[in-house]
Amino acid sequence: MNAETHSVDPAEVAKFEAMAAEWWDPHGKFKPLHMMNPVRLDYITRQIAAEFGRDLASEKPFAGLRILDIGCGGGLLSEPMARLGAEVTGADAAERNIPVARLHAEEQGLSIDYRHATAEALEVAGERYDVVLAMEIVEHVADPAAFLSTCRALLKSGGLIICSTINRNAKSFMTAIVGAEWIMRWLPRGTHDWSKFIAPDELCRMAGDSGLEPVDRKGFVFNPVSWQWSISDRDLSVNYVIAATAR
Repeated sequence: MNAETHSVDPAEVAKFEAMAAEWWDPHGKFKPLHMMNPVRLDYITRQIAAEFGRDLASEKPFAGLRILDIGCGGGLLSEPMARLGAEVTGADAAERNIPVARLHAEEQGLSIDYRHATAEALEVAGERYDVVLAMEIVEHVADPAAFLSTCRALLKSGGLIICSTINRNAKSFMTAIVGAEWIMRWLPRGTHDWSKFIAPDELCRMAGDSGLEPVDRKGFVFNPVSWQWSISDRDLSVNYVIAATAR
């Protein structure tokens, strides 16, 4: 943690430090992520398989791939990647998240390299990965453009980054803040700052400026009737994800 950390926002880190013990409680403060996780994993696995020519029906389709889960939290994405055969590094700037993630992985019999570290520290250490997962993190960093540039530096040539965040518009304010935080109380008030939300075109432009080539983008859409999430080709109005390759 001694490397320059220009993307780290201490106030954002403190929010997640305070909730660290609840990562694996599907009914706790991370309930929205548990609910969304199946569609996140569906998108991630399909994108990786397509980019690297892997057969998801095989036993360990991601064997030989080195994957970084930056902002890993308790390991909700790191663990499935390890089960699929990848060599996984889970890194988080919130120190309290790491023991939670390590303990859960040990209980599951999984070997995951969890580190209390920033993206910048990993770059300085010379780490390089085939895939970087930056899911629900870019809206919490101090400088999204600098963060994406660091993620690009962490990728091997031709590597893949998958980055999800929240669009910035009136609907996202009503859904992600008023609905999720104020009414449903899925998250503590103040978890999200609407001014830090990023529109898809903005994120793609930042990615391009960082030396990444956006290759796909989709929406994650919540249906309040079926109480389920789905992937949409068209609706990126609130939650969305982009995939980009390292040029």
